[in-house]
Amino acid sequence: MAKGIQKEKYSVLPLKMDGKDEAILKLLQHNARITVKEISDKIHLSTTPVYERIKRMEAAGVIKQYATLVDHTKVKKGLMVICYVSLKQHNKTAGGKFIKAINEMNEVIECYNISGEFDFMLKVVVENMDAYYDFHVNKLSEVENIGNVQSTFVMGIIKQTHLVVQ
Repeated sequence: MAKGIQKEKYSVLPLKMDGKDEAILKLLQHNARITVKEISDKIHLSTTPVYERIKRMEAAGVIKQYATLVDHTKVKKGLMVICYVSLKQHNKTAGGKFIKAINEMNEVIECYNISGEFDFMLKVVVENMDAYYDFHVNKLSEVENIGNVQSTFVMGIIKQTHLVVQ
């Protein structure tokens, strides 16, 4: 659970949400630093119910965390690579070791367990091709049980969003 968001008295069952909850989520997705007062003014609800709704959505896991989106090219991470990885063995222990290793690699900013020819898709950001080569040879390839890796280099980003509720 993200720092500052704690599960409290609310159920972990699926949360019933109404239009006000969705409006709150839309505002928070666009600006996580928006105040409860600003939200309440925009959705025409007093601050206490807005605060309680946000806390309820946090506790239910609807709101997982608050984050700052960074332009990777402006922080010396100009190369983005999508890596497709297949494992040699498919069992709980082998998969767990792979996941643990990936979680320790700062270059991997997203990892998805996928179906099809490959088992995982990684989104990797590094400074340049030399840095990717170093990552691939000295980190990723050293992970036990990797069968195949296919790297696809991102040439441009056409659409990138974090908005789920629109």
